[in-house]
Amino acid sequence: MSEKYEPSQVEDSFYKIWEDRGYFEIDGNKSIQESDANGKQKTFSIMMPPPNVTGSLHIGHALTFTLQDIITRYKRMDGFKTLWQPGTDHAGIATQNVVEKQLLAEGTTKEEIGREKFLERAWLQKETSGGNIVHQMRKLGVTPAWKRERFTMDEGLKEAVKEAFISLYNEGHITQNNYMVNWCTHDGALSDIEVEHEEVNGKFYHMIYKFADGSGELQVATTRPETYFGDTAIMVHPDDERYKSIVGKEVLLPLTERKIKVITDSHVDMEFGTGVVKVTPAHDQNDYEVGKRHNLEFIKVFDEKGILNEYCGEFAGLERLEARPIIVAKLQTEGYIVKIEEHIHQVGHCYRCKNIVEPFISQQWFLSSEMAQESIRKTKETTKERAQTGEHNGTLFHPAHWINSYTAWMDELRPWCISRQLWWGHRIPVFTCDDCGHQWADKADEPEKCPKCGGKHYTQDPDVLDTWFSSALWAMSPLGWGNNGKLEELYNSTDEEDFYPNSLLITGFDIMFFWVARMMMMGEHFKKQLPFEDIYMHALVRDEHGAKMSKSKGNVIDPLDMVNEHSADIIRFTLAYLCVQGRDIKLGAKNLEQFRNFTNKLYNASNFLQLNVETFPDLKDIKIETPLGLYMQSKLSDAVDELRNALETYKFNESASILYKFVWNEFCDWGIEYAKASKDSVIELGAIFKETLKMVSPFMPFISDYLYHKLSGTTLEDGDSLMIMNFPKEIAKNQEIEDMFAIIEEAITAIRRAKVIIDMGNSKIAKAYIKINVNIDNEMAKPFIEKLAKVENIEFVTAKVENSITDVSDNLEVYIPRGEIDMAPIISKLTKQQEKLEKEIAKLAGMLNNERFVANAPANVLEENRAGLASAEDKLAKVVAELKSLS
Repeated sequence: MSEKYEPSQVEDSFYKIWEDRGYFEIDGNKSIQESDANGKQKTFSIMMPPPNVTGSLHIGHALTFTLQDIITRYKRMDGFKTLWQPGTDHAGIATQNVVEKQLLAEGTTKEEIGREKFLERAWLQKETSGGNIVHQMRKLGVTPAWKRERFTMDEGLKEAVKEAFISLYNEGHITQNNYMVNWCTHDGALSDIEVEHEEVNGKFYHMIYKFADGSGELQVATTRPETYFGDTAIMVHPDDERYKSIVGKEVLLPLTERKIKVITDSHVDMEFGTGVVKVTPAHDQNDYEVGKRHNLEFIKVFDEKGILNEYCGEFAGLERLEARPIIVAKLQTEGYIVKIEEHIHQVGHCYRCKNIVEPFISQQWFLSSEMAQESIRKTKETTKERAQTGEHNGTLFHPAHWINSYTAWMDELRPWCISRQLWWGHRIPVFTCDDCGHQWADKADEPEKCPKCGGKHYTQDPDVLDTWFSSALWAMSPLGWGNNGKLEELYNSTDEEDFYPNSLLITGFDIMFFWVARMMMMGEHFKKQLPFEDIYMHALVRDEHGAKMSKSKGNVIDPLDMVNEHSADIIRFTLAYLCVQGRDIKLGAKNLEQFRNFTNKLYNASNFLQLNVETFPDLKDIKIETPLGLYMQSKLSDAVDELRNALETYKFNESASILYKFVWNEFCDWGIEYAKASKDSVIELGAIFKETLKMVSPFMPFISDYLYHKLSGTTLEDGDSLMIMNFPKEIAKNQEIEDMFAIIEEAITAIRRAKVIIDMGNSKIAKAYIKINVNIDNEMAKPFIEKLAKVENIEFVTAKVENSITDVSDNLEVYIPRGEIDMAPIISKLTKQQEKLEKEIAKLAGMLNNERFVANAPANVLEENRAGLASAEDKLAKVVAELKSLS
């Protein structure tokens, strides 16, 4: 880059101008908005996955936001009234954890300062850190409608959450039950998808249970000995002949005098271990179901914090995991442990704090899975219809295979535990009358009275809703749904009509069930329409070796570091270019360097154009007349059509590749070189290049705006941005001129090949002849061929030229007369190459024909030798052919 273009200075100043002018808002492109074929305003909407207020921009965010910005900028330039809705998420567990750690560092706790003071601290944390990620997003050059930015706990969205909850509560879809849930002793209840299962090296503890009548003992294995105090039965399979005689007998719990019975249940696997299984209904998901079937007692042996209770005797007061080795030691001392085996098994961990999750019976609020059934049906139906008609690229999900994952999960859907034992979040709007016990849901923060008895004393449920409950409304709540008139300045009365369903959702596949599926069920339930016309699921960004990025590996790429080192344009284009549907992205320094070179190419192209002409008109304001101008305009037409098709089908890597090839190969490698033989075409090429910059704009908005104004003799401060100019379409196509330049390119390539034979690849030669098998305008073609092939004089012939170096291609033959060329050193060099290659071939062939060598050599060595032999044989064939042509 020349000193005239400093990305850091240009990017910050340009972004401020764009935002100050309101370009990002829904009417920012008012001057170019268009109607569809039915006369209705074209609209496009996309919702930003709201990042956590505690977070900072990571490479996954950078990918999501870049792809969203590319498609939004494209639609904005294509005349759509465009809404890209920004926002941030209150992130219940994450934010509460941050604030609790701050309080601990200050020597206090949330319980000591109380709920009200704690929430004040949480809001302060939101204000101080929430703006951080928004600032970082701006550094990427993304253009959501910032004036409409929402927060999942702002007044309007609080109303929407209440609206949804109370409606679902009154319909009977939300109920409160004692139920076994995933329990984090730090963060409380978790839904199934908030539990991360990891393989751990654990142990199998084989314990003895003695019969109460003294007649013997049973051996039972467990991975969690600290829970055995909650056993309420021992079970065997009803068909297991080994244990028929003991069914109904009682055994004593080790270290206690409590008796439990031996029962039968087909859940037992007779082939695993001893075929005898202990039943702990309050602390195991499978045992919970057995307990319900057999009406067993449900005994909880630790509390919400994981502290063992009175059922555990002398171990009461210990934390469950800390108690394990102490309990095992006592059992060993008393002779109740037969053996301890190493055992690898899956253990659930909290997705936030990584604490080991426990199955735990707790009173929680649940959303019925029935509520989701219609959205599941419509999703399957829509996918099937599109596959038949081919609409929307034949699918709802992009890539299409994600429907299989969605279906597999949703078909096994269980009730969603929506309550969380936190203080930060949307408080559950359910109240219980202290006088009559009536329970009701209410939109008021402080209801006037109990609707049943009129009492004034009531208690609100202390829990808050799962963060994902409010996020599940995100496709519609920022459009005003359920806001009940709060924060009306952040949305318009027509927004729901204009922008629901959302045109597109772009997000990572890892939150399909946390977020996407839940938006589908809420959107369909309340709006009777699926919330998205298309859903694009992108993969992970990994390091250049394909490894997942992590701080412990030291391979994390910070997108802001990359922006500072390279530029926002470069990181954006790199991510788009590498983003193949359905494949993880391997991102390394070499990729960023490649596209740094691309920005150089753009800049150098504009510098070349301005060597001869200072400023250039827009393509719409000029008539293209020169052969080269007509040719480059026709190639631009192809690129525009291909690029539009790729963007419309969300093939971001293809669209970036189309741009890259057109700019680098077509415009720079050929067009600019041709221009050196056609100075009269430079103004036309400049106009075509400015149109190309409009295509580049969604991907690399800063340098494209900069170069456009540079070539126009204007500045962004005094003129419009490309981002509110029409995206190119319907560029004039001229197949005849394209065919002619294809022959010119073929002739240049053939002459270059022929010159390589005589070691004059980059040198200028005096004369060359061309015999062409098709009709072209020879006089027009002549200067282009002479200039690019470096030949002083080209002559077109109709017959072979004798005594010449020849190259034959599909449509023509070229001849370079030997004349005064001294062939001896060329022939000598080729002969030596032939001899060397023949020796190499003999050596490799000998090794590969040696049975002992082939039997003992490693597979990779054999593969290398075979590849080496094939390469040497190919080179020899070319050398022999060249020698033959010279003889």
